[in-house]
Amino acid sequence: MCGMPQQPPIRSTPTRPSRPDASMSLLTNVMDHSLDDGYAEAAARKEAAGDGGLPKTLRARLGLALGLVLAALVVTVGAAQARVAAPVVAKERGELIDRIDRETETADKLEKSVDQLRDDVTTRQREALKHTGDSGQADLVGILSGAVEVHGPGVKLVVNDAKEASTGGDGNPRETSGFSDTGRVRDRDMQRVVNGLWESGAEAISINGQRLTALSAIRAAGDAILVDNKPLVPPYTVLAVGDGQRLSTRFQDSADGLYLHALQEDYGIRTAISAEDDLRLPAAPSVIVRTAQPRTEKGSTS
Repeated sequence: MCGMPQQPPIRSTPTRPSRPDASMSLLTNVMDHSLDDGYAEAAARKEAAGDGGLPKTLRARLGLALGLVLAALVVTVGAAQARVAAPVVAKERGELIDRIDRETETADKLEKSVDQLRDDVTTRQREALKHTGDSGQADLVGILSGAVEVHGPGVKLVVNDAKEASTGGDGNPRETSGFSDTGRVRDRDMQRVVNGLWESGAEAISINGQRLTALSAIRAAGDAILVDNKPLVPPYTVLAVGDGQRLSTRFQDSADGLYLHALQEDYGIRTAISAEDDLRLPAAPSVIVRTAQPRTEKGSTS
């Protein structure tokens, strides 16, 4: 009798017990041991020795209380003094502001008076020269001396510091006291620019609205460039009245124009020049003419 083949018994695979989550175990450990064992032992030894907590003796407690009282007293006195001094400081500040406003108003009035007197002197000079027929010569002298306002065609030259000027040093020829940045425009740079424009045929020149005369000085004071003792800030806008296109060409081809181009190439100083149809230059704020005469000693023989 043939029986059915017996199937092999099916063995069940034992399931692996699940492991607790590692993150939960870490959080549990942190909560159970929030304080390091070393700190806990040190605190226990200190408490056993009687060093922890508030002072135990009466003298120590009195000292602590006295220190707290003194600290509170100092804070209170300081606050009271600040409160008392605040109105005084505010009053002095207000008086100083009022004084500055009054002096500024006075200076403005004096400046207006100077302008009126200058106009009056100019008018009287022209009236006096009319009788001699030299009014045109007087106008020319006024323009060349910077005593009168002028306008006409010319050149606009803008000179500015480099965008990312690096501090100089290590024997750089442009490294001098007062100017540590080789990418900055110096007073001697502006001197060469102005001299180059004069030599190229400019009839009148101004820098940032400051009219130049034969007595003007361009120098440095610290990191600032002064024109007739007035500080200027970059960019420096130079206006020169003259034959615009010819003046521009002659200046760029001159030694001073090539010097400015070298500053642009070597140090990143930014320049822009253009011929303009009409430029307006103000009069110089003050023109003081000084004359000298030879002095002969008594008894000298020729």
